[in-house]
Amino acid sequence: MTILPRDVWSPRIVAPDAGTVWTSGSMVKVSWDTSKRPRHVTNWEGKLVLGHFEYGDDTNEHIDFEHPLADGFNLTQGHIMVQVPDVVPSNEYIVVLFGDSGNHSPRFTIVN
Repeated sequence: MTILPRDVWSPRIVAPDAGTVWTSGSMVKVSWDTSKRPRHVTNWEGKLVLGHFEYGDDTNEHIDFEHPLADGFNLTQGHIMVQVPDVVPSNEYIVVLFGDSGNHSPRFTIVN
């Protein structure tokens, strides 16, 4: 049995960005850069979750693992459409993309 080398891939999220405003209930597109994916990725299956920072605390992302925005999609597609959940309006939201590794978007806004 030959074991191939495996690479961790943490694609950069390109949308949403810092200027993005989502409205609760709307359908939005989350996109990430697939141009630099390694040859041997350990996990192609993605999971997208919503998180938020609280004012003055940049260390806790408050990730909502129990209610993923999307799950089970192929990371190589580079985007996924999701419905914005009904949440408290804030400009401290992030999305976190999991597969091989987790990385988060810049902060963006969700309004009602």
